[in-house]
Amino acid sequence: MFLATYAGEDGGWRGFFTFRTGAAGLDGQEIRTADLFVEPAEAEVDARARGLGRPLLASLLESALHTHERRSGASPDVRRWFRQLLASRAEELVTPLGGADEPSLSHLRSTYDSYRIDQVAHLIALLDPEDFKDLVDRILDGREIDFRASDRLQLAMLVVQELERRLPLPPFEVWVEDYMAQPETYQRYSHELHREQVMPE
Repeated sequence: MFLATYAGEDGGWRGFFTFRTGAAGLDGQEIRTADLFVEPAEAEVDARARGLGRPLLASLLESALHTHERRSGASPDVRRWFRQLLASRAEELVTPLGGADEPSLSHLRSTYDSYRIDQVAHLIALLDPEDFKDLVDRILDGREIDFRASDRLQLAMLVVQELERRLPLPPFEVWVEDYMAQPETYQRYSHELHREQVMPE
């Protein structure tokens, strides 16, 4: 984080903070706050900035990052949020296999549901961030996913359901035959896909 100062047209000095974020999908991008200080001399801007405590600085930077993300719309961070949400949901769906030699129908159906969600997550991972932004905008018809709002998951699921509808997924009966023939392949695929959710892109 750095304090940047510049001379204003009125002869005074202004200052703001700038930093490079390490947030997923925004790595290396420079984010800045609004002009926070207006003083007669540059030294006074520096003195004011040094007088800010850590909690206030953290709040200022969080606000600057939130403003940047809102202006960017469905940024790569939003794409990663979708992927993490889907990975978590896919893992929740799978019913434990238990001690039986053969998987139960309940286990197979829950694994199939998890597989379908994994396919949506994989599609999102393959999409260019700007293409994903445009697609989300079209699906939500201009509505914005506000991560502070209580309806964010409802809007997210509208996007997920529409993406799943567009995928040529096999029906359950066809999937079961293929899964039973090579369960390790499906398990390995799911593991690798979920692992990518916590790895930097």
